[in-house]
Amino acid sequence: MKKIIRYILLALVAVVFLGTFVFLYRKSRPEVVRYQDIEVTVGDITRTTIITGKIEPRNEVNVKPQINGIIAELYKEAGQMVQENEVIAKLKVIPDMNQLSSAESRVRLSELNLKQATTNYEREKTLYDQHLVSQEEYDQVLQSYNQAKEERAAAQDALEVIRDGVSRSNATSSSTLVRSTITGLILDIPVKVGNSVIQANTMNDGTTVATVANMSDLIFDGNIDETEVGSLFEGMPLTITIGALSDYKSNATLEYISPKAVENNGANQFEIKAAVVPQDGVTIRSGYSANAELALDSVSQVLYVPESALDFSSEDTYVFLKGEDGKYKRTKVSTGLSDGVNIEITEGLKAGDIVRGPRIVDEEE
Repeated sequence: MKKIIRYILLALVAVVFLGTFVFLYRKSRPEVVRYQDIEVTVGDITRTTIITGKIEPRNEVNVKPQINGIIAELYKEAGQMVQENEVIAKLKVIPDMNQLSSAESRVRLSELNLKQATTNYEREKTLYDQHLVSQEEYDQVLQSYNQAKEERAAAQDALEVIRDGVSRSNATSSSTLVRSTITGLILDIPVKVGNSVIQANTMNDGTTVATVANMSDLIFDGNIDETEVGSLFEGMPLTITIGALSDYKSNATLEYISPKAVENNGANQFEIKAAVVPQDGVTIRSGYSANAELALDSVSQVLYVPESALDFSSEDTYVFLKGEDGKYKRTKVSTGLSDGVNIEITEGLKAGDIVRGPRIVDEEE
């Protein structure tokens, strides 16, 4: 029994030893190196760049009140269409006390002037009817009387506008009604009922009651690096993609290149704008992040190979050309335009040549 156990242990030791030997032997064997064979191809190469930016409406307007007041009613919400001159909100007027006092004083003064002008007119008319004064004298008094009536009416209108925001003579164009200045989509209404608003003046931009934009006329706004801006020209085509809309692509036309650079993260960049042609039936929202792809340069029907097949030495460029014997020979080439993956070969190769590509490393079984 002891002999059997001894034989089993010896067998296990031999198996472990043999397995270790085989493993170390396989690990110590040299790797077999193989290379991809790449055929020199004829085709087109285009050098493109991607510009990040956003989609914006060309015409976005902030609608502001014509007077100071409090929002009494809101008739529209963000996302609704609005026509030019359509009412968005109604204000409750908070009159300026200094202006109100001046307007009331003007009304009182105009009433006094009108009362005096009426007395003069009635007296002059009596004398005129009796042929005791000339036509010229009568016309002067009549003119003064009419002017006093107009001044009284104007003063009353001014008082009503300051006090109520509207007068009887201009009720249809009340300044208490905030109207849209363009036809478009309401992007935002940043105020609520009860909020105080102020009109624009030399000291203040005024309160924005609504932001309205024409969403059928969109532009792409982005920045391009100074190393690439020299290849751009107005009218060149772009392709727009929007991250929020999967598989969405639309055409655009470059229409503006800024003449002045702005510094962005330590690099000089130039603002560009392009007119976007949106796809039918697709809703594009203002502020969508987008990418614009444009071709900076291109060549047609040229020889090219992948850039991974190139071997660089000092200022020269080489490839390993496969001969008829299956061996690779280091061959100098001249290169042209690159798209970041493939590169044009201007000299040193011909169509159909085979060059050595990236290395493939295997372990021989």
